[in-house]
Amino acid sequence: MNATPSSTDHRDHTYGTDHAYGTATDRTEPADREGRTVHLDTAGWGTMPAAVRALVADCASREDRYGPHELEEDLEDVLRTEVHERLGALLGVPAADTAVVTDAAGAFDALVSRLAPGRGERVWTTPYESAARLTALYALRDRTRCTVEVVPLREDGDLDLEWMARHIGDDVALVSVVHVPSGCGIVNPVEEIGQILAPYRCVYAVDASYSAGQLPVDAGRIGCQLLTGDGWRFLRGPYAVGFAFLAPRLRAAFEDAAAHRPLPPNAAVAGLNAALAHHTATTTVTAAADGPAGLAGQGLLPALRAAVEECPGTELIAPGRVQSAILAFRHRDLPAALVRRRLAARGVVVWKTVAQETPLHLPRSGATTALRASLGPDTTPQDIARFGRALREVVREETAGAQRPRPARTLPPAPTPTPVLASAPAPVPPAGPRPRPSARRHLTLCPTP
Repeated sequence: MNATPSSTDHRDHTYGTDHAYGTATDRTEPADREGRTVHLDTAGWGTMPAAVRALVADCASREDRYGPHELEEDLEDVLRTEVHERLGALLGVPAADTAVVTDAAGAFDALVSRLAPGRGERVWTTPYESAARLTALYALRDRTRCTVEVVPLREDGDLDLEWMARHIGDDVALVSVVHVPSGCGIVNPVEEIGQILAPYRCVYAVDASYSAGQLPVDAGRIGCQLLTGDGWRFLRGPYAVGFAFLAPRLRAAFEDAAAHRPLPPNAAVAGLNAALAHHTATTTVTAAADGPAGLAGQGLLPALRAAVEECPGTELIAPGRVQSAILAFRHRDLPAALVRRRLAARGVVVWKTVAQETPLHLPRSGATTALRASLGPDTTPQDIARFGRALREVVREETAGAQRPRPARTLPPAPTPTPVLASAPAPVPPAGPRPRPSARRHLTLCPTP
Protein backbone atom coordinates (compact mmCIF):
# COMPACT_ATOMS: atom_id res chain seq x y z
CA MET A 1 0.00 0.00 0.00
CA ASN A 2 1.45 3.34 -1.06
CA ALA A 3 1.31 6.26 1.30
CA THR A 4 0.05 9.57 0.00
CA PRO A 5 2.83 12.18 -0.15
CA SER A 6 2.39 15.11 2.17
CA SER A 7 4.31 18.08 3.48
CA THR A 8 5.88 15.82 6.10
CA ASP A 9 6.86 12.99 3.76
CA HIS A 10 10.53 12.03 3.92
CA ARG A 11 11.06 12.72 0.24
CA ASP A 12 10.22 16.39 0.79
CA HIS A 13 13.05 16.83 3.33
CA THR A 14 16.49 18.10 2.42
CA TYR A 15 19.66 17.52 4.40
CA GLY A 16 21.95 20.12 2.93
CA THR A 17 23.25 23.46 4.11
CA ASP A 18 19.98 25.27 4.82
CA HIS A 19 18.75 22.68 7.30
CA ALA A 20 22.11 22.10 8.85
CA TYR A 21 23.35 25.07 10.77
CA GLY A 22 22.59 28.38 12.31
CA THR A 23 24.84 31.30 13.08
CA ALA A 24 26.71 32.41 16.13
CA THR A 25 23.77 34.59 17.14
CA ASP A 26 21.04 31.93 17.11
CA ARG A 27 22.04 30.31 20.40
CA THR A 28 19.85 31.04 23.39
CA GLU A 29 21.43 31.49 26.80
CA PRO A 30 19.58 30.66 30.02
CA ALA A 31 18.73 33.59 32.23
CA ASP A 32 20.40 32.04 35.28
CA ARG A 33 24.06 31.54 34.51
CA GLU A 34 24.61 29.55 37.74
CA GLY A 35 22.00 27.06 36.55
CA ARG A 36 23.89 26.40 33.30
CA THR A 37 26.20 23.41 33.10
CA VAL A 38 29.76 24.58 32.53
CA HIS A 39 31.04 22.20 29.85
CA LEU A 40 34.85 22.17 29.87
CA ASP A 41 35.29 18.87 28.04
CA THR A 42 35.05 19.85 24.39
CA ALA A 43 38.17 17.75 23.76
CA GLY A 44 36.29 14.68 24.96
CA TRP A 45 32.87 15.41 23.50
CA GLY A 46 31.88 18.72 21.99
CA THR A 47 28.25 19.63 22.58
CA MET A 48 26.42 19.60 19.27
CA PRO A 49 24.79 22.85 18.13
CA ALA A 50 21.00 22.70 18.35
CA ALA A 51 20.53 22.54 14.56
CA VAL A 52 23.01 19.67 14.22
CA ARG A 53 21.38 17.74 17.05
CA ALA A 54 17.93 18.21 15.49
CA LEU A 55 19.18 17.00 12.10
CA VAL A 56 20.75 13.84 13.56
CA ALA A 57 17.58 13.08 15.50
CA ASP A 58 15.46 13.61 12.39
CA CYS A 59 17.69 11.29 10.34
CA ALA A 60 17.50 8.59 13.01
CA SER A 61 13.71 8.91 13.15
CA ARG A 62 13.38 8.64 9.38
CA GLU A 63 15.72 5.66 9.24
CA ASP A 64 13.61 3.93 11.87
CA ARG A 65 10.42 4.70 9.94
CA TYR A 66 11.47 4.11 6.33
CA GLY A 67 14.65 2.05 6.61
CA PRO A 68 18.34 2.76 5.93
CA HIS A 69 18.13 2.51 2.15
CA GLU A 70 15.51 5.24 1.86
CA LEU A 71 17.57 7.48 4.15
CA GLU A 72 20.71 6.82 2.10
CA GLU A 73 18.81 7.77 -1.04
CA ASP A 74 17.68 11.05 0.54
CA LEU A 75 21.22 11.79 1.72
CA GLU A 76 22.97 10.85 -1.53
CA ASP A 77 24.26 14.35 -2.31
CA VAL A 78 25.47 14.83 1.26
CA LEU A 79 27.18 11.44 1.51
CA ARG A 80 28.83 11.45 -1.92
CA THR A 81 29.64 15.11 -2.52
CA GLU A 82 28.80 17.75 0.06
CA VAL A 83 30.60 16.34 3.12
CA HIS A 84 33.77 15.76 1.07
CA GLU A 85 33.68 19.31 -0.27
CA ARG A 86 33.42 20.63 3.27
CA LEU A 87 36.25 18.38 4.47
CA GLY A 88 38.42 19.50 1.58
CA ALA A 89 37.78 23.15 2.45
CA LEU A 90 38.55 22.51 6.13
CA LEU A 91 41.81 20.67 5.43
CA GLY A 92 42.99 22.63 2.38
CA VAL A 93 43.01 19.59 0.08
CA PRO A 94 40.99 18.34 -2.92
CA ALA A 95 37.62 16.90 -1.95
CA ALA A 96 38.46 13.68 -3.81
CA ASP A 97 41.34 13.02 -1.39
CA THR A 98 39.13 12.93 1.71
CA ALA A 99 37.38 9.98 3.33
CA VAL A 100 34.71 9.60 5.99
CA VAL A 101 35.55 7.03 8.69
CA THR A 102 34.24 5.93 12.06
CA ASP A 103 37.19 7.38 14.02
CA ALA A 104 40.73 8.64 13.56
CA ALA A 105 42.47 5.78 15.37
CA GLY A 106 40.69 3.20 13.23
CA ALA A 107 41.66 5.01 10.02
CA PHE A 108 45.30 5.15 11.11
CA ASP A 109 45.29 1.47 12.01
CA ALA A 110 43.68 0.60 8.67
CA LEU A 111 46.45 2.26 6.69
CA VAL A 112 49.33 1.12 8.91
CA SER A 113 48.12 -2.47 8.61
CA ARG A 114 48.78 -2.25 4.86
CA LEU A 115 52.24 -0.68 5.04
CA ALA A 116 55.27 -2.90 4.55
CA PRO A 117 58.51 -1.22 5.64
CA GLY A 118 61.64 -3.27 5.15
CA ARG A 119 63.32 -5.19 7.94
CA GLY A 120 65.32 -2.77 10.05
CA GLU A 121 63.77 0.37 8.55
CA ARG A 122 62.80 3.04 11.04
CA VAL A 123 59.42 4.29 12.19
CA TRP A 124 59.30 7.52 14.17
CA THR A 125 56.78 8.45 16.82
CA THR A 126 56.76 11.00 19.67
CA PRO A 127 56.27 10.88 23.45
CA TYR A 128 52.84 12.48 22.92
CA GLU A 129 51.50 9.59 20.85
CA SER A 130 48.21 8.03 21.91
CA ALA A 131 47.95 4.46 23.13
CA ALA A 132 45.75 3.49 20.16
CA ARG A 133 48.26 4.68 17.57
CA LEU A 134 51.16 3.16 19.50
CA THR A 135 49.36 -0.16 19.41
CA ALA A 136 49.17 0.05 15.61
CA LEU A 137 52.86 0.98 15.39
CA TYR A 138 53.95 -1.87 17.65
CA ALA A 139 51.87 -4.30 15.58
CA LEU A 140 53.63 -2.98 12.46
CA ARG A 141 57.01 -3.51 14.16
CA ASP A 142 56.15 -7.08 15.14
CA ARG A 143 54.86 -7.89 11.66
CA THR A 144 57.68 -6.39 9.58
CA ARG A 145 60.64 -6.28 12.02
CA CYS A 146 61.06 -2.56 11.52
CA THR A 147 62.36 -0.37 14.36
CA VAL A 148 60.22 2.10 16.31
CA GLU A 149 62.12 5.18 17.50
CA VAL A 150 60.79 7.94 19.76
CA VAL A 151 61.72 11.51 18.87
CA PRO A 152 63.25 13.10 22.00
CA LEU A 153 61.96 16.23 23.71
CA ARG A 154 63.79 19.41 24.56
CA GLU A 155 63.90 20.57 28.15
CA ASP A 156 60.85 22.79 27.62
CA GLY A 157 58.79 19.84 26.33
CA ASP A 158 58.88 20.72 22.63
CA LEU A 159 59.90 18.10 20.08
CA ASP A 160 63.60 18.26 19.22
CA LEU A 161 63.48 19.33 15.57
CA GLU A 162 67.27 19.54 15.38
CA TRP A 163 67.47 15.86 16.31
CA MET A 164 64.97 15.05 13.57
CA ALA A 165 66.95 17.03 10.99
CA ARG A 166 70.18 15.23 11.95
CA HIS A 167 68.75 11.70 11.96
CA ILE A 168 66.30 11.72 9.05
CA GLY A 169 67.14 9.49 6.10
CA ASP A 170 65.59 7.33 3.42
CA ASP A 171 65.51 4.40 5.83
CA VAL A 172 62.73 6.20 7.78
CA ALA A 173 59.53 4.67 6.41
CA LEU A 174 56.85 6.28 8.58
CA VAL A 175 56.65 9.33 10.86
CA SER A 176 53.62 9.63 13.15
CA VAL A 177 53.01 12.96 14.92
CA VAL A 178 50.01 14.13 16.93
CA HIS A 179 49.16 17.79 16.35
CA VAL A 180 47.65 18.26 19.82
CA PRO A 181 47.76 15.30 22.24
CA SER A 182 44.88 14.21 24.44
CA GLY A 183 46.77 14.41 27.74
CA CYS A 184 47.99 18.02 27.55
CA GLY A 185 47.57 21.13 25.43
CA ILE A 186 50.90 21.40 23.61
CA VAL A 187 50.72 22.29 19.91
CA ASN A 188 53.36 20.34 18.01
CA PRO A 189 54.98 22.11 15.01
CA VAL A 190 53.58 19.82 12.32
CA GLU A 191 54.34 22.23 9.46
CA GLU A 192 58.01 22.59 10.44
CA ILE A 193 58.26 18.80 10.72
CA GLY A 194 56.75 18.49 7.25
CA GLN A 195 59.48 20.73 5.85
CA ILE A 196 62.16 18.51 7.42
CA LEU A 197 60.60 15.33 5.99
CA ALA A 198 59.69 16.66 2.53
CA PRO A 199 62.87 15.56 0.68
CA TYR A 200 62.57 11.98 1.94
CA ARG A 201 60.42 8.97 1.02
CA CYS A 202 58.71 8.46 4.39
CA VAL A 203 54.94 8.52 4.92
CA TYR A 204 54.09 11.45 7.19
CA ALA A 205 50.94 10.80 9.29
CA VAL A 206 49.36 13.49 11.47
CA ASP A 207 46.65 12.99 14.10
CA ALA A 208 44.40 16.08 14.14
CA SER A 209 41.70 14.66 16.41
CA TYR A 210 42.24 17.31 19.11
CA SER A 211 43.19 20.20 16.84
CA ALA A 212 40.62 20.18 14.03
CA GLY A 213 37.96 22.67 14.96
CA GLN A 214 40.04 24.67 17.42
CA LEU A 215 43.17 25.41 15.34
CA PRO A 216 43.78 25.84 11.61
CA VAL A 217 44.58 22.45 10.06
CA ASP A 218 45.86 22.66 6.48
CA ALA A 219 47.14 19.31 5.26
CA GLY A 220 48.62 20.96 2.18
CA ARG A 221 50.76 23.30 4.27
CA ILE A 222 51.66 20.52 6.70
CA GLY A 223 52.90 18.36 3.84
CA CYS A 224 51.57 15.09 5.25
CA GLN A 225 50.36 12.07 3.31
CA LEU A 226 47.81 11.00 5.94
CA LEU A 227 45.79 13.20 8.29
CA THR A 228 43.05 11.79 10.50
CA GLY A 229 40.59 13.32 12.95
CA ASP A 230 37.43 12.74 14.98
CA GLY A 231 34.27 14.64 14.23
CA TRP A 232 32.79 14.78 17.73
CA ARG A 233 35.40 16.86 19.57
CA PHE A 234 36.08 20.48 18.64
CA LEU A 235 34.08 20.13 15.41
CA ARG A 236 31.06 19.25 17.60
CA GLY A 237 29.58 16.62 15.33
CA PRO A 238 27.94 13.34 16.38
CA TYR A 239 29.83 10.39 17.77
CA ALA A 240 31.18 7.51 15.63
CA VAL A 241 32.18 9.58 12.62
CA GLY A 242 35.59 10.95 11.67
CA PHE A 243 37.57 11.89 8.60
CA ALA A 244 40.85 11.33 6.82
CA PHE A 245 42.95 12.96 4.12
CA LEU A 246 44.98 10.54 2.02
CA ALA A 247 47.62 11.29 -0.57
CA PRO A 248 46.76 9.61 -3.88
CA ARG A 249 49.56 7.04 -3.48
CA LEU A 250 47.95 5.77 -0.29
CA ARG A 251 44.35 5.65 -1.50
CA ALA A 252 44.36 2.09 -2.86
CA ALA A 253 45.96 0.61 0.27
CA PHE A 254 43.56 2.48 2.54
CA GLU A 255 40.44 1.52 0.60
CA ASP A 256 41.51 -2.11 0.60
CA ALA A 257 41.78 -2.07 4.40
CA ALA A 258 38.67 0.08 4.92
CA ALA A 259 36.56 -2.35 2.89
CA HIS A 260 36.72 -4.78 5.81
CA ARG A 261 35.80 -2.21 8.48
CA PRO A 262 32.41 -0.78 9.49
CA LEU A 263 31.21 2.48 7.97
CA PRO A 264 29.83 5.34 10.04
CA PRO A 265 26.03 5.59 10.18
CA ASN A 266 24.47 7.76 7.49
CA ALA A 267 22.83 9.93 10.14
CA ALA A 268 26.24 10.56 11.70
CA VAL A 269 27.75 11.54 8.35
CA ALA A 270 24.89 13.98 7.79
CA GLY A 271 25.53 15.35 11.27
CA LEU A 272 29.23 15.80 10.51
CA ASN A 273 28.34 17.66 7.32
CA ALA A 274 26.05 19.95 9.31
CA ALA A 275 28.71 20.47 12.00
CA LEU A 276 31.27 21.41 9.35
CA ALA A 277 28.86 23.95 7.90
CA HIS A 278 28.19 25.37 11.35
CA HIS A 279 31.91 25.52 12.11
CA THR A 280 32.63 27.37 8.86
CA ALA A 281 29.88 29.90 9.52
CA THR A 282 30.84 30.62 13.12
CA THR A 283 34.58 30.65 12.40
CA THR A 284 34.06 33.20 9.65
CA VAL A 285 32.16 35.46 12.06
CA THR A 286 34.82 35.07 14.78
CA ALA A 287 37.73 35.67 12.40
CA ALA A 288 36.11 38.83 11.08
CA ALA A 289 35.71 40.16 14.62
CA ASP A 290 38.82 38.95 16.44
CA GLY A 291 41.23 37.58 13.84
CA PRO A 292 41.95 33.93 13.08
CA ALA A 293 43.59 33.12 16.40
CA GLY A 294 41.49 30.08 17.30
CA LEU A 295 39.86 29.32 20.62
CA ALA A 296 43.07 29.62 22.61
CA GLY A 297 43.61 33.16 21.35
CA GLN A 298 40.36 34.63 22.65
CA GLY A 299 41.70 35.43 26.11
CA LEU A 300 40.10 32.47 27.86
CA LEU A 301 43.12 30.17 28.11
CA PRO A 302 45.09 32.56 30.37
CA ALA A 303 42.01 32.89 32.57
CA LEU A 304 41.66 29.10 32.71
CA ARG A 305 45.32 28.72 33.69
CA ALA A 306 44.95 31.38 36.36
CA ALA A 307 41.88 29.65 37.81
CA VAL A 308 43.89 26.44 38.22
CA GLU A 309 47.06 28.11 39.51
CA GLU A 310 45.15 30.09 42.13
CA CYS A 311 43.84 26.89 43.69
CA PRO A 312 46.15 25.61 46.46
CA GLY A 313 47.88 22.30 45.76
CA THR A 314 47.31 22.19 42.00
CA GLU A 315 50.02 21.57 39.42
CA LEU A 316 49.78 22.33 35.70
CA ILE A 317 50.79 19.73 33.10
CA ALA A 318 51.59 22.10 30.25
CA PRO A 319 54.82 21.27 28.42
CA GLY A 320 55.91 23.24 25.38
CA ARG A 321 55.94 26.87 24.36
CA VAL A 322 52.69 26.89 22.33
CA GLN A 323 49.46 25.82 24.00
CA SER A 324 46.00 25.04 22.64
CA ALA A 325 42.56 25.24 24.24
CA ILE A 326 43.32 22.17 26.40
CA LEU A 327 44.76 22.43 29.91
CA ALA A 328 45.76 19.43 32.04
CA PHE A 329 46.41 19.65 35.76
CA ARG A 330 46.40 17.61 38.94
CA HIS A 331 46.22 18.09 42.69
CA ARG A 332 49.12 16.90 44.79
CA ASP A 333 46.96 15.21 47.42
CA LEU A 334 43.47 14.62 46.02
CA PRO A 335 42.63 11.88 43.49
CA ALA A 336 41.60 13.16 40.06
CA ALA A 337 38.46 10.99 40.06
CA LEU A 338 37.30 12.53 43.33
CA VAL A 339 37.84 16.09 42.12
CA ARG A 340 36.03 15.35 38.86
CA ARG A 341 33.00 13.93 40.67
CA ARG A 342 32.83 16.86 43.09
CA LEU A 343 33.06 19.35 40.22
CA ALA A 344 30.31 17.51 38.35
CA ALA A 345 28.09 17.76 41.42
CA ARG A 346 28.54 21.53 41.17
CA GLY A 347 27.61 21.62 37.48
CA VAL A 348 31.16 21.79 36.08
CA VAL A 349 32.20 19.08 33.59
CA VAL A 350 35.89 18.22 33.12
CA TRP A 351 37.64 15.01 32.10
CA LYS A 352 39.80 12.62 34.09
CA THR A 353 42.69 11.33 32.02
CA VAL A 354 44.95 8.40 32.90
CA ALA A 355 48.63 8.13 32.11
CA GLN A 356 48.17 5.16 29.82
CA GLU A 357 46.29 7.30 27.29
CA THR A 358 49.70 8.79 26.42
CA PRO A 359 51.96 6.10 27.92
CA LEU A 360 55.25 7.59 26.72
CA HIS A 361 54.64 10.98 28.34
CA LEU A 362 52.49 11.23 31.46
CA PRO A 363 54.02 8.29 33.37
CA ARG A 364 57.45 9.89 33.02
CA SER A 365 56.10 13.15 34.45
CA GLY A 366 55.04 11.28 37.58
CA ALA A 367 51.30 11.63 36.92
CA THR A 368 49.17 8.49 36.82
CA THR A 369 45.90 10.43 36.65
CA ALA A 370 45.11 14.05 35.89
CA LEU A 371 42.24 16.38 35.06
CA ARG A 372 41.72 17.96 31.66
CA ALA A 373 39.73 21.12 31.01
CA SER A 374 39.11 22.22 27.42
CA LEU A 375 37.45 25.32 26.05
CA GLY A 376 34.65 25.41 23.53
CA PRO A 377 33.17 28.08 21.28
CA ASP A 378 30.41 28.73 23.83
CA THR A 379 32.73 29.02 26.84
CA THR A 380 32.43 32.40 28.54
CA PRO A 381 34.51 34.28 31.13
CA GLN A 382 31.68 33.62 33.59
CA ASP A 383 32.12 29.88 33.00
CA ILE A 384 35.83 30.13 33.82
CA ALA A 385 35.09 32.10 36.98
CA ARG A 386 32.53 29.54 38.09
CA PHE A 387 34.97 26.72 37.40
CA GLY A 388 37.61 28.46 39.53
CA ARG A 389 35.19 28.92 42.43
CA ALA A 390 34.02 25.31 42.24
CA LEU A 391 37.58 23.99 42.11
CA ARG A 392 38.61 26.00 45.18
CA GLU A 393 35.52 24.84 47.07
CA VAL A 394 36.19 21.18 46.27
CA VAL A 395 39.83 21.39 47.27
CA ARG A 396 39.02 23.26 50.48
CA GLU A 397 36.28 20.85 51.55
CA GLU A 398 38.11 17.65 50.64
CA THR A 399 41.39 18.81 52.15
CA ALA A 400 39.64 19.76 55.40
CA GLY A 401 37.88 16.40 55.45
CA ALA A 402 41.16 14.55 54.99
CA GLN A 403 42.76 16.45 57.88
CA ARG A 404 39.82 15.91 60.24
CA PRO A 405 40.69 13.20 62.82
CA ARG A 406 38.75 10.01 62.39
CA PRO A 407 36.93 8.49 65.37
CA ALA A 408 38.55 5.43 66.91
CA ARG A 409 37.21 2.25 65.44
CA THR A 410 35.67 -0.14 67.96
CA LEU A 411 35.41 -3.82 67.16
CA PRO A 412 32.03 -5.50 67.69
CA PRO A 413 31.87 -8.05 70.50
CA ALA A 414 32.75 -11.59 69.57
CA PRO A 415 29.68 -13.76 68.98
CA THR A 416 28.87 -16.40 71.59
CA PRO A 417 29.64 -19.85 70.19
CA THR A 418 26.62 -22.05 69.65
CA PRO A 419 26.98 -25.58 71.05
CA VAL A 420 26.89 -28.24 68.39
CA LEU A 421 25.67 -31.77 69.05
CA ALA A 422 28.31 -34.42 68.56
CA SER A 423 26.10 -36.31 66.17
CA ALA A 424 25.39 -33.30 63.93
CA PRO A 425 27.19 -33.52 60.54
CA ALA A 426 29.60 -30.77 59.58
CA PRO A 427 28.09 -28.23 57.14
CA VAL A 428 28.95 -28.95 53.51
CA PRO A 429 29.58 -25.96 51.22
CA PRO A 430 27.24 -25.82 48.22
CA ALA A 431 28.54 -27.17 44.93
CA GLY A 432 29.19 -24.93 41.96
CA PRO A 433 31.28 -21.81 41.36
CA ARG A 434 31.86 -19.36 44.17
CA PRO A 435 29.63 -16.26 43.94
CA ARG A 436 31.30 -13.06 42.78
CA PRO A 437 31.25 -10.01 45.01
CA SER A 438 28.51 -7.63 43.96
CA ALA A 439 30.54 -4.44 44.34
CA ARG A 440 32.25 -3.04 41.25
CA ARG A 441 35.99 -2.74 41.43
CA HIS A 442 38.11 0.02 39.86
CA LEU A 443 41.30 -0.90 38.04
CA THR A 444 44.09 1.64 38.40
CA LEU A 445 46.89 1.39 35.86
CA CYS A 446 50.37 2.26 37.09
CA PRO A 447 53.41 2.99 34.89
CA THR A 448 56.20 0.47 34.79
CA PRO A 449 59.65 1.64 35.89
